[in-house]
Amino acid sequence: MSISPILFSPRLHVSAESTTMPASKSRAISGIPLISHLLHWDINHQHTNDDSQGLLADDPSSIPLEDRHRELIDTLQRAESPHQYYGYSSQSYKDHRLHCRKRIASQLLSLRACVVVVMLAVIVLLLWLGTRAQSLDVVEGQLYCGIQRYTVNNATCYNGNFLCPVRDRQRTLRCGDDCYLPRNFYCNDGLVKPRQGMVLGDKPTTGNASDTCPLSYLHLTDQPYENYFISDCSSASQVVVTSPVIDSGLRLVGPRLLIAWPSGNSGVVVYFSASESDASLAISLQTIPGVNRTVSPVVGGVTGNISFNSSAVLDLAVIGSIRTIRDYVEGNSLNSAIQDAVQIQKLPDGTTQLSRVWLDNVTETFLTFQPCGTEVAVIQGSKAHFEKGTYRFTAWQNYPELEQLSAPETLNSQSQNLISGSPSETASLSFFSFSSKVVAGGWRFLTYFGRDSLISLLLLQPVLSEGEGGTVEAILSAAIERINATDGSACHEEVIGDYATYLNEQQGIASTDAQCDYKMVDTDFYLPIAMNEYFVGSPTGRQRRSAFLVRNASVIEPNRGLTYADLSLTTLEKIMRTTAAFEQSPVTGNLIHLKDGQPVGQWRDSNTGLGGGRIPYDVNTALVPAALHAIASLAAEGIIPSHPEWPEMAKTRALFWEDNTLPFFEVEVPAAKAQDMVKSYVAESNFTGEVNVTELTSPVRFYGLSLEANNNPIAKVMNTDDCFRLYLLNTTNQTQLSSFLSQTADNILRPFPLGLSTSVGLLVANPAYAQGSVNPDDFLTSSYHGLVVWSWQLSMMAAGLERQLGRCGDSDKPDFCSDTALYRHIVDAYNHLWDVIEQNNNHLSSEVWSWVYGDGDYVYTPLGAIPGPEGQIPTESDIRQLWSLTFLAVKRDTSYSSYPTS
Repeated sequence: MSISPILFSPRLHVSAESTTMPASKSRAISGIPLISHLLHWDINHQHTNDDSQGLLADDPSSIPLEDRHRELIDTLQRAESPHQYYGYSSQSYKDHRLHCRKRIASQLLSLRACVVVVMLAVIVLLLWLGTRAQSLDVVEGQLYCGIQRYTVNNATCYNGNFLCPVRDRQRTLRCGDDCYLPRNFYCNDGLVKPRQGMVLGDKPTTGNASDTCPLSYLHLTDQPYENYFISDCSSASQVVVTSPVIDSGLRLVGPRLLIAWPSGNSGVVVYFSASESDASLAISLQTIPGVNRTVSPVVGGVTGNISFNSSAVLDLAVIGSIRTIRDYVEGNSLNSAIQDAVQIQKLPDGTTQLSRVWLDNVTETFLTFQPCGTEVAVIQGSKAHFEKGTYRFTAWQNYPELEQLSAPETLNSQSQNLISGSPSETASLSFFSFSSKVVAGGWRFLTYFGRDSLISLLLLQPVLSEGEGGTVEAILSAAIERINATDGSACHEEVIGDYATYLNEQQGIASTDAQCDYKMVDTDFYLPIAMNEYFVGSPTGRQRRSAFLVRNASVIEPNRGLTYADLSLTTLEKIMRTTAAFEQSPVTGNLIHLKDGQPVGQWRDSNTGLGGGRIPYDVNTALVPAALHAIASLAAEGIIPSHPEWPEMAKTRALFWEDNTLPFFEVEVPAAKAQDMVKSYVAESNFTGEVNVTELTSPVRFYGLSLEANNNPIAKVMNTDDCFRLYLLNTTNQTQLSSFLSQTADNILRPFPLGLSTSVGLLVANPAYAQGSVNPDDFLTSSYHGLVVWSWQLSMMAAGLERQLGRCGDSDKPDFCSDTALYRHIVDAYNHLWDVIEQNNNHLSSEVWSWVYGDGDYVYTPLGAIPGPEGQIPTESDIRQLWSLTFLAVKRDTSYSSYPTS
């Protein structure tokens, strides 16, 4: 008999009947010596090594991955015939396993029959007597799958009665009666099939993938949020503990435990309340004994100790996709089909377990709470009740893990010193970086976002690893893989895991295939800019471009079989097609608009972020001409051989867009009128800071957020989107360039509400001069794109100003370089901006933050802690965001700290 060495034997398939005994009866039975002995004998002899190791060793940083099936697999392999069969044969595997089961069953049949008779008799007796239940002996870290014990790091329990082993620090998945590693195989109608390129004769490793498994741990506080990042080669997890901060002035939030995983963009959130109405519940994580941290990894998840300062009730659990969790956190929306599948049960050892089978009917997520001492938890109805005390929580899932890049792998050789110089930021960059893509931020955006990835590449490229397996190519390949091959649109957000299955079901499709959101209009233009920076601007990229572009796509089903060159060409052709009309007729109607029916289309992607406008400022005045310049450059390098006309055509069109789009968005307010408008705004907004309108001695000039805003020609909101044109373009219209730089410097240097400057950063929007063109209430300190600070905008603004100042060293330097007053004005703005950036160094890696005004100054405040208008749920911000890590590469040039003498 031959078996396929690619499959793994399930550890135990327990019949459904074996799981129906109530926990109380099981505890009662175990309290009688004879039955207890027989039970333990039966369990231990089904699998002899199960009790030999708990969930965590003395040092929780170690990950015990004991291969308890190795002996069984070795036994099966030794039983093979001399003629090794390297194909897949599910039947031969099952036959051999069945033979083993029959042999064991025949040996134990008589004894087990006696055991069953005795046990049944005792059960009847206990039911009649009403004997008080006693708990089974608790073995720390072990759980039950049916009646079989297992540990999270060594196996996965499917459907409550079927165990699959862990292999190579990855969970094997169930397929019929078999288990398989998803990176090598897939399940099709209950049969395991090899993935393309997998050689069936290759035996999997029987131990760990490597002897080393570096662990990364990060604890970040942003009251009322405590964030913990933990990752190693078996999992990457973010844990967020939220607890009310009394008398802080912040919005009071209820106790909440949230766990988020980049794997599947999935997670679980549970909400607690005090059992007693007059009690105030606070929760926190406790340091794990023996190590200086509060959480540790398990395979596919995380574990830690959570403490309740009073008795608590678990009121609600949302399990599955981060998108589903966000729907509830941001809008109190729950999907009944998903919520109805959440199971809560008490395990025989007193552990409380929550779980849910995903919509694919394969993937499962688990969360357990095990008392650390004498604490007791009970389930009443659908809610768990916990006594005051500390509990070991463990959360895990069996969705395939991504291959994470370590901190050294994310950076090029010249930037390795950043690991010791900026350990928190480089650890965060590693947490978001994988061999196949980067994700946008934690906890809310742990999936692929095209815009975020490509902007991060542009700003971080000086420090990122290049070449095959490097971060730059991971970002570019992810963007190209997800292009819509039909019309060339670049993917904004990838939808994977449970939410992808849900969206497919909504469309009548029974599939788990990933989907992409193509509603944005700006992401298309970032792609050629990023490609040009790497394939033309980088020596490594120039060497790699041929090999890279001939790769075949494999992520999105409709793109499989197409090369990267094919897919990227569809996007470049779309750009050339959609930008042609404006060159022929430069009118508003021929500018780039948001897509029909969509209120969003660029980075200010909240519904009111553009002030209701349909034609975004950044896309038309910066992204389009920059993309056209990049296409001209790529074509000149011979990378686009099918369009030999593009080098000249794209360059000419780029200059036309560059010179002719800016006037559409220009706003100029006379000084006297500007003073009156600021006074009115201060009165209506109840701003309590000091405002000196007499500083406005010249017209206020800026470029509005968008056009066609609520039946107004322009949304007259001052903003930071000048940074795109500063960073992406070297414009040559000298009069226009000097004027543009002058107004940018003015608005950076002027304090809010005259300009954009505050002590916590540049506000991304200021509606003081809106003149009725927008609703000022859409731009508040609680608004996602309102009176708030975005870190990456500070980064791009600083890099953009430096790029323009750097042109003054060129042989064909721009006119502003010779205008001493203007040049110094720009340098002043550059240094003021950097002063503010350095003053807020502790917040720069965050996504977005807000402020309150008190004691004569602005006070940094997390966005989610700012109360919003009545009936509006505040938006949480991510404690770490990919594009907010760009200050790893963007640094202050101290040569501009003084003016040149000549």
